[in-house]
Amino acid sequence: MEFEIEVPSQFLCPISMQPMKDPVTISTGITYDRESIERWLFTSKKTTCPVTKQPLSGSDLIPNHTVRRLIQSWCTVNSHYGFDLIPTTPKKPVVKSQIIKLINDAKRHPQNQIKCLRRLKSIAQVNDRGKMCIEDSGLFEFLIMVISNEKETGFVTEVCEEALTILHRLQFTDFMLQKIAMDNVFRLLKSLLHVMRTGTMQSRSHAVALLRSVIKVTDPALIAGVKPELFDQMVRILKDHVSLQTIKTALELVVEIVTCGRNRVKAAESGMVFVLIDLLIGTSDRRACELMLVALEQICRCAEGRAKLVEHAAGLAVVSKKILRVSNVGSDRAVRILGLICRFSASCGVLHEMVEVGVVSKLCLMIQIDFCERTKERVKQILILHSRATDIWPEQLAVTRGKLAEAWEQLSGQATVVVSGKQLGKQTEQQAVT
Repeated sequence: MEFEIEVPSQFLCPISMQPMKDPVTISTGITYDRESIERWLFTSKKTTCPVTKQPLSGSDLIPNHTVRRLIQSWCTVNSHYGFDLIPTTPKKPVVKSQIIKLINDAKRHPQNQIKCLRRLKSIAQVNDRGKMCIEDSGLFEFLIMVISNEKETGFVTEVCEEALTILHRLQFTDFMLQKIAMDNVFRLLKSLLHVMRTGTMQSRSHAVALLRSVIKVTDPALIAGVKPELFDQMVRILKDHVSLQTIKTALELVVEIVTCGRNRVKAAESGMVFVLIDLLIGTSDRRACELMLVALEQICRCAEGRAKLVEHAAGLAVVSKKILRVSNVGSDRAVRILGLICRFSASCGVLHEMVEVGVVSKLCLMIQIDFCERTKERVKQILILHSRATDIWPEQLAVTRGKLAEAWEQLSGQATVVVSGKQLGKQTEQQAVT
């Protein structure tokens, strides 16, 4: 026969409703488990008492030794029911002065930097209060300084790797990131490129994540001036398949920087288009595919990008394959890419390939299904442009004209289909014009 032991209510944390392991009291006089109340105060940024809803006069947490001894005694009596003893002494809280002392010691004695950084990393791992104290102590600026001072050698120093690891575990405010972006973004970029070039897989991942956060709040005018080497390193990271999360972060970074016109040419010349197409072939993750198609659409807005896409043997086929297979966002971006190709880079060979690999059939299918009207209008414009080309090259695209008519008739179910530049089905052209 099993007995269910009820834990006294005064031993339960009001937040987690679990027995308290480190009871502490806040300014309203209510006792909580330290881990739960620290999460409430420092992670959720709350300024009221969870129970009374009264505003707190401060964030000091006072150990409740009386409740601790009562819980210990109760656990001792009921240990045979599986209740473990809690620590006899409360966990020593992290204070800001302790972190500032470590930072100052690292600044005064460079030989102690690695030791201080490891201690700071252990503090960042402990709890949310430790992270809060770190963020308020000027550590962010110190870590950025350590990374920015990294000299370009054949390897990344251990000090720089530790600094990147700590930064990766902390949460930055937009204000902190904007300050870095305004002060020394190019110096930081130079150091992070060195890490991407010579660092370990982990340090390269952390460098990409940090750069992504900084670029997000950087002035677009400064982003337009990034060096081509940044795209070279992004291509290398995407090729190395470091991790799915790193690939997504790198793609988000690429999407941010290719919105500037000059950067699209740099991306195309770095081989980015070929890498993105190759990744699309073997990637099934929805978010990753969306980011790849968004990046391709941005790069294809320049002539160099469109030329690279057409040059790739599977470029058009892969883009069209993702239509209706990823998401509405992915389908819309794929249609935009095909529209850019038809509008600005159409040739006899390209148009023939679009029919051969099934692009036209897929586009005809999109018109027949329930989809976003704006995307369907783009599809109709592509088909009109494609059909008009058969009038420009009547002999070369005679087979293409026939296949286009066959695909359209088969998918639309209409008895009569005209694939002339003057008439792509009256109804279709009228809708496209409107």
